[in-house]
Parts: sequence; C-alpha cells; structure tokens
Amino acid sequence: MTGGYAHSLSSALPKSVKIVEVGPRDGLQNEKAVPLEVKVELINQLSKTGLAHIESGAFVLAKKIPQMADSDLVFQHIQRKANVSYSALTPNLKGLEQAIASNVDEVAVFTSASESFCQRNINCSIAESLERFKPVIALANEHSIPVRGYLSCVIDCPYDGATDPEVVANLAKQMLDIGCYEVSLGDTIGTGTPLRVATMLETVLTHCPKQHIAVHFHDTYGQAIANIYQALLMGISTIDSSVAGLGGCPYAKGASGNVATEDVVYLCEGIGVETGVDISMLNKVKNYVLNTIKQENNVSCRTS
Repeated sequence: MTGGYAHSLSSALPKSVKIVEVGPRDGLQNEKAVPLEVKVELINQLSKTGLAHIESGAFVLAKKIPQMADSDLVFQHIQRKANVSYSALTPNLKGLEQAIASNVDEVAVFTSASESFCQRNINCSIAESLERFKPVIALANEHSIPVRGYLSCVIDCPYDGATDPEVVANLAKQMLDIGCYEVSLGDTIGTGTPLRVATMLETVLTHCPKQHIAVHFHDTYGQAIANIYQALLMGISTIDSSVAGLGGCPYAKGASGNVATEDVVYLCEGIGVETGVDISMLNKVKNYVLNTIKQENNVSCRTS
C-alpha cells in the first residue's frame, strides 16, 4: 500500500522544474544597499550553480528602491554565461528602455490581486496597472525580449485581508492575454498553507495553462516548502526562490524572506524532480551571502 501511494504521488510530480533565482533583485531590494562588487560577485557565483534564470536587477526610481539604483552597472559588470537568462524588473517604458540599453535577456512587470496593495505599491489601480503593461510589452516584443508577470497578494493582502481565488485567476489570465509568457503568483506576506494554495491554484488552472504559471512563496510561517510541494503535485513546474532566503517585501510590514533556493533544490532532489542545480555549489553561494551581505547589513536570513 505504501509503495502504491508513493508511486501515485511521484507520478503526479513534474519530471523537472525551472527555478527562477530572485535573490539579486527581489532579495536585495528589501535589504540595506550592498556594494556593486558584492552584487556582481553574487550573480557570478549563482551563474556557476546550474541555475538557468537569475533576476539580476530592477530599473525603477532610485528614490523609491535605492537598492536597485546601480542595476545598469550590475548588468555591465557581471560575467554572463551563455546558458543563463539574466532578467530585470521594468515597471514602465523608461525602465524598459534602460533594460534594453543594458542588454537584459528578459524583463518582468508586476501588479497585485489587491487594490489597496496596488495603490500603495505602484500608486494606481489594478486596471490602470494592466494598461501600463501594454506599451511595455509592445516595445519588449519589438526587441524580442520575453516578458514575465508578477501577481502579488494571491493568498492574503496586509491591508485587504483574504484574496478571492477568482480574482487571482482572472488577473493571471489577463496578464497572459496581454502578452506575459508566464505569471508568477506571489504569496507576498507568507500566510499561505497547502490547502489554501491548492484552492487558489485549482481556480487559476481552470483559466490558465499550468505551463504558464509559476509560484513565489515567502516563508513567514515556515510554510513555503509545504506550499511548493502542493504546487508541484498540481503540475506547477516553475518556482521562484532566493538564495539564503534573502528578501521580503518593502510594502508588506512583517513579511519575512523568500523561500531559500537551497531548500527548494533539496526538496526537489529528495522527491526525484530534476533542477539542474548543483546544491553543493549553491550552498557555497549561501555561505557567501551569510559571510558578506549578512555581516555587513545584519540581514535576517536563513542560517540552516
């Protein structure tokens, strides 16, 4: 019986996953600013681990997110690997133009499933944010740059409370319809649990193909790995994570770091899902984070 049950679970899992490393952007943007050379070294080390997608910066207003003010220099100085996609967050046309000048491989746009969070984060309504995407996506298409979408607060909002899964599903579909090749669903304040995640994903997957959906979990209550396992069982094969659990959210007080990339790789290896990532090399990068960024800035991140 046990073997049969284990086999049925295994057969539901994807054969492999794509891990999107968000530490150099989503991780560092919520920490005190670190020197350019540290950012560059972090990305260079991550590039050697087998990770195929590294979010490396953001072209945003420096006064709003000063930690990302040197993203153009980051892209200028990193040692790019041919098999790695280096992406950046671009909230508007000006940001995209800067990203194009920096020769990024991919860009991302973002909105929220919560009106209050959207207003506090990007100072507009959800509907307005979607309209803002359109010229960004059009220009990115002209330059053959893929566009990824982030959708935050898919479980709860720190201002509006629980999020309706139908709202998440409808917004994810709209983002795909206007040109995002993939939408990453973010549990921004880390309050999700496997059953709530399953309910949300079940609704989303009635509207959107699973191959175009990613998950992005924060680990506020230690639920991120359990939530990722639930998502894997439902066929999701793209996972966002941050080395050493760096990060949080500057607009969600109390949100702890992203799920640690090394924990995600360990989970996947343990259940027979291929990641292409060398966990021993990844742990060396984790140690670099703990011994440099953490020591310099008193970053609160995972140490185990």
